[in-house]
Amino acid sequence: MIRDQIRIWGTGFAALLGLAFGSFLNVCLSRWPEGESIVHPRSHCRKCGRTLAWWENVPLVSWLALRGRCRTCGIWIGWRYVIVEAAVSASWAAVAWISFTAFFPFIFCAGMMFFMWTLIALAALDAEHLWLPDALTLPSIAVGVAWWFIQSQLTGPELRVPIVDWSTARELGLRFVAILSAAALILAIRWLYWLVRRREGLGLGDAKLMAMLAAWLGFSGALLAFGIGVVSGALFALVVLAVPQRGSQQERWALLKMPLGTFLCIGGIISALWGQPIIAAYLRWAGF
Repeated sequence: MIRDQIRIWGTGFAALLGLAFGSFLNVCLSRWPEGESIVHPRSHCRKCGRTLAWWENVPLVSWLALRGRCRTCGIWIGWRYVIVEAAVSASWAAVAWISFTAFFPFIFCAGMMFFMWTLIALAALDAEHLWLPDALTLPSIAVGVAWWFIQSQLTGPELRVPIVDWSTARELGLRFVAILSAAALILAIRWLYWLVRRREGLGLGDAKLMAMLAAWLGFSGALLAFGIGVVSGALFALVVLAVPQRGSQQERWALLKMPLGTFLCIGGIISALWGQPIIAAYLRWAGF
């Protein structure tokens, strides 16, 4: 009973903490592409420059109270703010709830929260700017390997001390193979697309993102994220193309630029939270 109450309160606290970090992420997403500092100046309207009052910075609530517009100039703030805050809050709450089943909840929870925050940041940046910055993907690969290594040393049939032995070196080697294989999958698709169309279809940022997913989730988890991302991206493209617009259908296909990284990040979130039961269900269905 007490454990259940702690789990509920912990999940609620994680959701509130996620709102705060989601609000901070929105500041980063607005300023990183412009090369601005995320510390100075204080939060302000991007059009009229007015410094926001404290009550205009309350996550979700302020956006709803202001109906998504600046109270001075009336410019539309955008859906990204509320979506990012809600996404970080919901994903952190899910991580906190799941963490109570882990051997070392704090280590698992801290790592997964960082992973969720990074994926949401990359998803928003790719959706808005078709940009997957190395400053996020490359350090996250290193953090993911370190987090996985600590997890692998502290969990298993019997708890192990973090000493590098032959089996540990082998596990690390397999992890790096998974990272390279995940990146190679995107590079192979990129090369094949160039052979057929004589133009680039995927950026190198997508390959680094896949490497990041493999660092955190392993090759099977990254492959599941890739499958979810491709399917959801294809469905989104069909919806966009079904909406009547000017221009021929052929021209729209040629001009359509899909933020694959956004959908890979969505797949990564799903794979991280529910990947194991999804893979297990698929293996049972396939008869393995």
